[in-house]
Formats: sequence, C-alpha cells, structure tokens
Amino acid sequence: MPMSFRAPNAWLVAACALAIGAAIGGGTATIESAIRPWRVGDFTPAALQPPDGSDAPQVDAAQTHHAFGTIGSGAEGSHDFIIGNTGTVPLRLSRGATSCSCTVSDFEVSDGATDTTTKEVAPGATTKVLLKWRGKGSGGPFRQQATIFTNDPRRPEIAFVIEGTVVPTWKAVPESIVLSKLSSSSGEKATARIFTFGKEPPVIGTLSTEGPQASQFLSLSSSALEPAEIAAETGATGGFLLSVDVRPGLPLGPLRQMIQIPLRMPEEITVELLVEGTVTGDLALAGTAWDSSRQALLMGTISSKTGAHTELFLTAKGAHRATVQPVVREVLPKSLEVVVGKGKPIGSGSVIRIPITITIPPASPTSNHLCSQQTSAGRIVLDTGHPDTPTLTIPVCIAISP
Repeated sequence: MPMSFRAPNAWLVAACALAIGAAIGGGTATIESAIRPWRVGDFTPAALQPPDGSDAPQVDAAQTHHAFGTIGSGAEGSHDFIIGNTGTVPLRLSRGATSCSCTVSDFEVSDGATDTTTKEVAPGATTKVLLKWRGKGSGGPFRQQATIFTNDPRRPEIAFVIEGTVVPTWKAVPESIVLSKLSSSSGEKATARIFTFGKEPPVIGTLSTEGPQASQFLSLSSSALEPAEIAAETGATGGFLLSVDVRPGLPLGPLRQMIQIPLRMPEEITVELLVEGTVTGDLALAGTAWDSSRQALLMGTISSKTGAHTELFLTAKGAHRATVQPVVREVLPKSLEVVVGKGKPIGSGSVIRIPITITIPPASPTSNHLCSQQTSAGRIVLDTGHPDTPTLTIPVCIAISP
C-alpha cells in the first residue's frame, strides 16, 4: 500500500523556526559578549549616573579651548585652564594623552599644593591645569591637545585644546648675503633685513664673525628698521637692518663666513647669517688638479713608495703683472717640494703665466690633509709681490699613505 505524505502544519513550522532562531541568536550573543565585553562609551550604565542629590564630584570647566595667537618657532607657550568641583565629594584628576609637543605641567590648587601626576579637588575648590607647548616648524597653524581624566561619572574626561599660528622667531631677507663682485683690490657692501617675532622688540648684542681674518676685512653694523617696514612683515614685532662692509685685501678664493648676532627679546637667541662669495683679482690659478669650484689643489691619496707630481699655472694681469715674482714661504705637509718657474707673457702680453711644479718625493712621511671635516687642508703659501694680493695661500687636499 503506498505511503501517504502530509505537509506539516504551518503553525508548527513557524514555532520551530522561532525556537531555532532564538537558540542561534542567543548563542551568537553569548559568544560576542565573551569576545567583546561592553564598554563605557557603548552606553552609560545606570550605576554611573547617580540620581540627583546623591554624593558625587562634578566637573566645572567653562573654558576648554584657547586661541593663543602667534608663537615663535622654537619658542615655548603656556596657558592655564581652570577646573572646579561643584559636587559634594572630592574630584580626582589625572593626566591623559597629549599632542606630540604639548605637556601638562603640575596641577596647582588654590591653596598652593602641587602634585606631578594626580590632583584631588575638594568640593567647592578649583585647580589650575597648565599646558605648555613648543612652536614647531617654519610657520603655519598649530593645534595642541591634552586630555585630563576625572572621577566624575558625567564627565570622565576633559579635552583641552590650544590653537594658534607658528611664526619664525626671526627671519632674514635675503636668507643669506651673496657677494657677487668680490675683489681683492676693491671692497663691496651689502645689507639684509632681520625681522623678529618675539613678545618684545629685540635688543641687539655685539655682532661678530667666525675668525680673526674675517673680522679684519668685514665691518658689521646695525640700524633700526622703519615701523612701516616692520608692519609690512606679517607677525613681525621688531626688526633691524644689518650692513656688511667688505674692505679690500681679502685673500683670493672662496669666502664663507657666518655672522653671529645675539638678540634678547626677552629670551636670548643667536641669529646666524651666512656671507659668501668668491674673491677674485689680478691673480688666478689653473691646472689639471685645480678645482676652481672649491678653489683648492686636489692631489688625492698618494703612495709614499712612488710619490707624485703635478703642475699649476699662476696667471697675473693688470698694471702690476710685471711685479709678480712668487716666492715660497710655507708648505704643508712639509714633504711637498714646490718649484716656481719663470713667468712668460701670453698672447699680446696682457697676461703673464707662471708655472709652479708640486712634487711628493718617494719615501715621504705619511700625512692626511684631505680637506674633510675631520682633517684640515694642506697649503702652499706664496709671497707674490703684487700690491693688492701680497700673499697667496693655495689649499692642498692630499693624503700620503705608506
């Protein structure tokens, strides 16, 4: 007899589906709750919401944002925020996260007590939270933030924000002084405007240069800028004009000197401004080993077993060219053998060329004068006989290996 099939009752199917769904959903919720517990922030438990009239601290922080204005690059800024407790039990504060250049200083309560990590504020009392930060970068807007944790269940943390604009502490226009017409027989003058961005106009100290030779040929002075010039530079609070007067007599070759200007505004800083150029004149050097960009003789590393030699040419022009008869005064390293040949006119005779042979003989002692940061250059010093350039120093970059 064939078996008959009866479809299940619709209400029975629905009931089974509900039972199975509830079981699956409950299991999923159980697993999820074990994996990710509930956190304050997902919701606020009723236990953390004390009813009106119960004992609890209560944060009173009317100001949490401060527009500081401008701050100099590298300078430190600070601002006090006030936190009060209008609750009925002590308010506990502790430091949280801050921005990279922002720090929370000691809490200072009204009675003068201090603590470096936490602070307890009595009911009805207030405390100061001091934020300090340092201006970073060359300029532009900044935003610093610090978080304070509390035991107030209504306000478990407070974010204090400082905003403003970073401006340079000082600015030179131009950024460096380039002397393009330097000559050993004539001087040159140049100026630069220095703007400052401190709380007060600067008080200028004694201007100086790096070495005694520079101070012999460079004269420095300063004078105040007109108020209109200062006002035209955004954010500037002071400024002065730096004047550089280069006197004749500088040795031939590159000039690179750092001018140091101490300022007080009111913090003390030192402005450094580069002065650079190439001193030219009636004398010039040429040769296969001569580097005109560095104005130095590049001989490199030489074995003392074999030795080496190279040749330079000193050219003299101008009205005093006939008086140029170089004589060797000094050499370094001392094993250098320098021989000055006889000068000969070139072309029409307006230029005289004088050969100079430099030799490192075999068995010379080892030395290192490769013109690096760790080692100084060697040198050949000549008395030239020229009235404008009586002494010519030729830097020599050389090392003698065993």
